[in-house]
Amino acid sequence: MDAFFKAESVAVIGASPTAGKLSYIIMESMLSSGYGGDLYPVNPRHNEIQGSKCYPDMASIGKQVDLAIFALPASAIAESLKDAAPFINAAIIVSGGFSETGEDGRRAEQELLAIAEKEGVRIIGPNCIGIYDAISKIDTFFIPRDRVNRPAKGRIALLSQSGSFALTAMDVFAAEGIGVTRVVSYGNKMDINEADCLDYLTEDDETKAVVIYIEGINDGRSFVEAAKRCAAKKTVLALKVGREGAGKKAAGSHTGAVAGRYEIYRAAFKEAGIIELSGYEDILDACRVLNKLSPVDGKRVMILTDGGGMGVGIADSLSAAGFDLPALPRAKAEKLKGIFPDYFAVANPMDLTGSVTDQWFAEALDLTLEDDDYDIAIVASLWGPPNLTDDLPRLLGEVAGKHGKPVIICSPGGAYAREKNVLFEAAGMPVYLTPEGAVRAARIIAGMPLRR
Repeated sequence: MDAFFKAESVAVIGASPTAGKLSYIIMESMLSSGYGGDLYPVNPRHNEIQGSKCYPDMASIGKQVDLAIFALPASAIAESLKDAAPFINAAIIVSGGFSETGEDGRRAEQELLAIAEKEGVRIIGPNCIGIYDAISKIDTFFIPRDRVNRPAKGRIALLSQSGSFALTAMDVFAAEGIGVTRVVSYGNKMDINEADCLDYLTEDDETKAVVIYIEGINDGRSFVEAAKRCAAKKTVLALKVGREGAGKKAAGSHTGAVAGRYEIYRAAFKEAGIIELSGYEDILDACRVLNKLSPVDGKRVMILTDGGGMGVGIADSLSAAGFDLPALPRAKAEKLKGIFPDYFAVANPMDLTGSVTDQWFAEALDLTLEDDDYDIAIVASLWGPPNLTDDLPRLLGEVAGKHGKPVIICSPGGAYAREKNVLFEAAGMPVYLTPEGAVRAARIIAGMPLRR
């Protein structure tokens, strides 16, 4: 698997000098990513492409190449793979036209697999966009960066059968400051599949959490075993699409996926220790919190707010989700009452009202996180109170760092609030615009399923 993720040399087979062609964009992606290895365009019709010497075939390069990206018509892939296989360790086949198209495509795919197995070449694809690796800077995606931005290096790996989903998620991650380690789109997964990727990521110290977008699993036993190994070391989350009806049919025509009965997937996720997600919004909320915070072993939550109604709403959602909201210990309550005005509600939720200051918010958080009374804090900060300033996020972030406990921010509002919420993110705390989003985040880091 290192030949994919730590490739020191990459060839683009079918490279083209024509702007707009997929192979041209793949070369462009690699050149603009900051990749530091050797990059070889391969095409017998050209001597140079995008400033690099172009080779007529893999043999002409004169050295073993770690990774070859095949960007050719489906009908030309088998012969090209046969010629290239002795000179490469791994391949990504972006071309479509295989098992997703029916029986003829399945036979063509099996021919490719036979060639790869004979020569000892591992393959991602076909019918995929391949890899974006924020660590090694490998970028095989054939969508220009001015259309889909690439996220910075972070803590999360994304595995997806669907290339379009991977691209959409990456673009949103980049816009929202969510970082990734590696993104893999494996399409028809003729060879490399979820289990292979999970086993690799289990030992990847850079990756702290793995999110999987699943249309269908072909080898359930291998998947569950690999997911168990990975979930024992880091958070693993999955969204299963194509659960029923038209969705099942769409999954089959998209990547040739065998959707199967949804109940079987749910049982497999539970057995493997995977947190099941409900939809796209869950993925964004999960990645936002996991990009900032580490999982906890506990379900005791403290709510701090400057708006009583917001605190009640969050409390309702937490209780419905199965969290505990322990009352403040008497000694802490008495100490806080000695600091605050008598009209502050010193309880859980704690309402600091519209008279709150930055310092009072920080003191309340500091005292409640002392000792071992709570596992998670949700701070519902409404930016309306006149005494709140840009110092609030920094002060709360310092308190969170001091106690080493996760602090989730719920801060709804319009343009002013959203502008200020960037400061919370910069201070290391994930921000949610709704109580439901903040509670979803709490469920993620507490290892609780999002589907019931």
